[in-house]
Amino acid sequence: MKVESYLMFEGRCEEALGFYRSALGAQVTMLMRYKDNPEPAAGQGCAEGGGPGPTPEMVMHAAFTVGDTQLMASDGMGSGKPRFEGISLALSPADEAEAKRLFDALADGGQVQMPLGKTFFSRAFGMVADRFGVSWMVVAPE
Repeated sequence: MKVESYLMFEGRCEEALGFYRSALGAQVTMLMRYKDNPEPAAGQGCAEGGGPGPTPEMVMHAAFTVGDTQLMASDGMGSGKPRFEGISLALSPADEAEAKRLFDALADGGQVQMPLGKTFFSRAFGMVADRFGVSWMVVAPE
């Protein structure tokens, strides 16, 4: 058994995937749009209570990798308001230079929560919420 993160971007999934390709070197391994659903009636309940609901072009499901880790993503209900609360994704770059590059890339258009710097447990540690609101911790090994 394993646990994997599933990120709901509420209408901004394709934009997020492009950003993570550029910022983190992510590789998209699977992408299915709502229009590709072979049983479209089965997915109609997705829009209930969630705003305007997904459009045919929105991403129903995507899988992508960052390094050795697979993440999954979707446009979800298409509300336009992604919310990522109470969770952070942690990146473990090989060294300080890579930590700085990744941190700066994630901070572009985002919000630095704790500047990247040396701590008692890491040569370079920082926290940032990217432009989509996903919180990241960058932790270079001591």
